[in-house]
Amino acid sequence: MTTFSIFLILIVIVSFLLVVVIMVQNPKGGGLSSSFGGGGTQQLGGVKKTSDFLDKSTWTLATLLLVLILLSNIDLMGGASTQESKVNTEDVQVETPVAPATEENNGE
Repeated sequence: MTTFSIFLILIVIVSFLLVVVIMVQNPKGGGLSSSFGGGGTQQLGGVKKTSDFLDKSTWTLATLLLVLILLSNIDLMGGASTQESKVNTEDVQVETPVAPATEENNGE
């Protein structure tokens, strides 16, 4: 398994976790619970700390995703320069076309 494959798997996992964390969060307007009268319950039961945790985890996962993408790009660019060419130059024959003789070249 190459390092690029490992980066790719980590990027998919972090992306999935980021989507889950974003979907769990309530929008700034309070979400569906505030329209049914549940908007005042955010101060009770430590819900504020939960939203702080979700906010920090969103930023952490987004930063981790960006770092993984940049590292995979560096790995991909570095790996391309170390590979050898697979073209066998010994078997390649180049034929140069011969120009047909014209009257100007024959007469002089």
